[in-house]
Amino acid sequence: MKKESHLLYFIGMIVAMLLWGVAWTAGKVAAHHSNAEVAAFWRYAFSLISIIPLIWVMKSPLRSDRRGMIYMIAAGLLTSVFNYFFFAGLLHGQAGYGGTLVTSISPIITYILSIALLGLRISTKEIIALSVGMAGALVLLNVPTQGWAFLTLENSYFVAAAFVWALVTIVSQKASKHTTPMLYTTVVFAVAMTTNLLFALPYHPFDFTRYDTTFWWTILFIGIFPGTLSTALFFASAGKVGAHRTGVFMFLVPIGAIVSSIFVYGERVELSTLIGCVLAFAAVILFNIKTSKK
Repeated sequence: MKKESHLLYFIGMIVAMLLWGVAWTAGKVAAHHSNAEVAAFWRYAFSLISIIPLIWVMKSPLRSDRRGMIYMIAAGLLTSVFNYFFFAGLLHGQAGYGGTLVTSISPIITYILSIALLGLRISTKEIIALSVGMAGALVLLNVPTQGWAFLTLENSYFVAAAFVWALVTIVSQKASKHTTPMLYTTVVFAVAMTTNLLFALPYHPFDFTRYDTTFWWTILFIGIFPGTLSTALFFASAGKVGAHRTGVFMFLVPIGAIVSSIFVYGERVELSTLIGCVLAFAAVILFNIKTSKK
């Protein structure tokens, strides 16, 4: 029974990561049928609406102290910024590439920021891992072959999204000691939704006839499945699968993004994208080997 239960959590984590990957392609569809501001608002509006009954069904504890509330509000504001960069990048760039770039370099940026802002001590093995990860990021940005040509509009949105998500990750780590996972997620959804609404109002987000059915079905899918369902699966499975393995699972996200973008948009997968992803994946494995031994 224990093995079957562990397998279910393992499968749950895989499904969550793949759905997060598909969200990149679905986000591109939604952005092209509306705009970044409206899509960003409705994504978290649907996520917030759908997570409330889920909390009741799961009977999730909702506890937080004052510091936890501060961290949750900060994470919500940062998430709203990430959400805008997510849709703005997809308006100009490829879903598969964006999903791979952000997911691959965000953990590396997180580690660098942890060293710079939190005074994290780093070992020789971690220096090697960080070097491998940075090499992967440079390959993903085509620096070895194209130099600074990566400084395009589409890439700037994706790089900014990766940087902001790294900040969200750091704030989330700090918040974990002061609040419960589902309350954290709910408050983050609420703050992100409210913040994005302020920027969406000039585009009449509540004029339902202004946007076609493709937008509404797509944004509903993003809000409920990659949003609420994947978040619930992630929280339910992460504790059972093991914290040191969670980072490795994150590298399933590009698979969902790349495969879905090939089917929907016929996007080509560049060799540099695959090489960069593998290098970044190797860096995360090196980090997790160190962490698991501790």
